[in-house]
Amino acid sequence: MNKNRVLILLMDSFGIGSSADAEKFGDVGSDTFGHIVESCAKGQGNNELRNGPLKLPNLERKGLYLAAEASRNQPLYNHQSIDASQVDAAYGYAIETSKGKDTPSGHWEIAGSPVFFDWLYFLRTENGSCFPEKFIQTFIEQAGLKEGILDAGHASGTEVINRLGDEHRQTLKPIIYTSADSVFQIAAHEESFGLERLHEVCKTARRVLDEMGMNIGRVIARPFVGDKNGNYARTGNRHDYSVLPPTKTMLDLIKDTGGTVVSIGKIADIFANQGITRQVKATGLTHLFDRSLAELGEAPDGSLIFTNFVDFDSEYGHRRDIAGYAQALEYFDSRLPEFDAVMRDGDMVVIAADHGCDPTWEGTDHTREHVPFLFWGKSIQPGFVGGRKSFADIGQTIAEFLDIQALDYGTSCLNRS
Repeated sequence: MNKNRVLILLMDSFGIGSSADAEKFGDVGSDTFGHIVESCAKGQGNNELRNGPLKLPNLERKGLYLAAEASRNQPLYNHQSIDASQVDAAYGYAIETSKGKDTPSGHWEIAGSPVFFDWLYFLRTENGSCFPEKFIQTFIEQAGLKEGILDAGHASGTEVINRLGDEHRQTLKPIIYTSADSVFQIAAHEESFGLERLHEVCKTARRVLDEMGMNIGRVIARPFVGDKNGNYARTGNRHDYSVLPPTKTMLDLIKDTGGTVVSIGKIADIFANQGITRQVKATGLTHLFDRSLAELGEAPDGSLIFTNFVDFDSEYGHRRDIAGYAQALEYFDSRLPEFDAVMRDGDMVVIAADHGCDPTWEGTDHTREHVPFLFWGKSIQPGFVGGRKSFADIGQTIAEFLDIQALDYGTSCLNRS
């Protein structure tokens, strides 16, 4: 077996400039990283824990700023980037070819399985439910929801639990809602409704959607705790019930050859547990970093460790929290040297993202953007790898590094010293 190992640090929602097709999504001009840099430089990214210009010295040495400037085709606001000769990683940006700007599409394309079909979306309506009546009736009946449901339609998850939380606890009607993504979300109180019951209800929703031929990407369990409206908060016991990727992914091929695929955070949910050999639960940036380091210390040869840092998306991007996003980026940056300190000769670390979620943008949805592709290791030659035509180039590069079967999509840009 190949002795190499790979660790992917997936920065959920960290886009670095709007894509050429952003107009189709209403996202022309979106730029998650660029706008955070500009906002911080203008003093709009300050909070009680950080202030001033964004400081990411470790990511800068990995080529992030140069990759972003290439993606945007213009300098970052009020920032003088280091010379390319000072970068100690391979760096570039990748362009999404999948039809959506959602989490599964981005992850699956990275793993070599782009989404060329159209997801079904629950479209926003002026009056009444955005969910088909037949689906809702079947779902309520099969889930045994005699009390019924609280239909919030298109809604923000953090807002909806604090608007309907009290009524939910009094009636035990789960809260259903959606967003601009292909999702059906169900929120319920962990204690009043019960976490196990919430998960069973979500499994029923997933089954009904599939049986009715409704191509909804994910059913998401959104448990929360608290004692009154305004005081409810979501917990780390979220669970995504996803459809399977359209083709075999990099994860499947590693597993099929006897390799180890470790999921940290919500990766297993995104891939519907397919191609995963071990699942590690972790929530919050600190815990995710700690578990990633621990797994890198123990993983056998031929392993892929895949960590999703969801907080960038869920806590800061969707909530349009510029300062929180900046603070999280600086924390992420501060921990990178810990990986360099424990990497073996045959290791490669990859930093990428799955879409954008510009905290300065209107609304609360994802944004159609390029993503960074940074990778390094003792055998990796530093330098610019260009603008990659598909996220699948990331997976193909990893496949070559691990010496597994080539993926159906993508072109490797591996250049070893």
